[in-house]
Amino acid sequence: MSVTQNTKLGIWLMVGTTLIFAVQDGLSRHLAGTYNVWMVVMLRYWFFAAFVIALVSRSPGGIRAAVRSRMPKLQMLRGVLLALEICVMVLAFIALGLVESHAVFATYPLLIAALSGPILGETVGWRRWLAIGVGFVGVVVILQPGYGVFRVEALIPLAAALMFALYGLLTRYVARTDAAMVSFFWTGTTGAVVMTAIGIWHFEPMTPGDMGWMALLCMTAALSHWCLIRAYEVAEASAIQPLAYLQLPFATLIGLFVFGEELRLNVAMGAGIVVAAGLFTLWRQHVKSKRPV
Repeated sequence: MSVTQNTKLGIWLMVGTTLIFAVQDGLSRHLAGTYNVWMVVMLRYWFFAAFVIALVSRSPGGIRAAVRSRMPKLQMLRGVLLALEICVMVLAFIALGLVESHAVFATYPLLIAALSGPILGETVGWRRWLAIGVGFVGVVVILQPGYGVFRVEALIPLAAALMFALYGLLTRYVARTDAAMVSFFWTGTTGAVVMTAIGIWHFEPMTPGDMGWMALLCMTAALSHWCLIRAYEVAEASAIQPLAYLQLPFATLIGLFVFGEELRLNVAMGAGIVVAAGLFTLWRQHVKSKRPV
């Protein structure tokens, strides 16, 4: 069944997705400040896996079709990468806060562009390489390695960005043979299995109030992915992908006004450089995709 294209709806769905993702990060930061990160992510994945299974079971072919991947090992690797990336990013929220963590994490589109050549065999032109270089100048501005004492914690969100970039590239690679619902199913179920194997050893009781926050985190996880799926159903990726950067200002506002974090000038300037470079690489990729083969 074909879905009618509606770019305006897709844009609003993407805006909503980034806002929910930012709220999700705030909830994760709050809960992981009290409870073990592995347990928090495990509970989140339990709900997410249940949502994935329910959604896939209603799609054509159901679960039986979703299980049949032509690249099961790569699908499992994707699921493991995403689950561990979420854990690393939550650790970054605790160590650095939402503002600085997201400022560094915004480099992931640049990492995708840089690694698309060796992993996917794509050609990266000199303009995109220049943008990648400029983007990492922005990272240097954020980290200020020559000013005072360099914070090793700043490498945590950079590691998360690298993991997410690899996850994104593998997603594009398996999309050559597997349908989107197949990848979605493997992402949720593999992540739930991995996080259960780790998180079950770190289980600790939660207060009734925090159980409510945990339930809200689980619901936002499901809602954000539903909005994201719908956004890509009704609009072209090239039209809405740049809006993913809205998660940075949304998370920054939550960090500033909810957690009392500080937005330092170098972080704002560096994040601006990184985002501008990332948007340029997305635009160049869009231009290249429109060229006749």
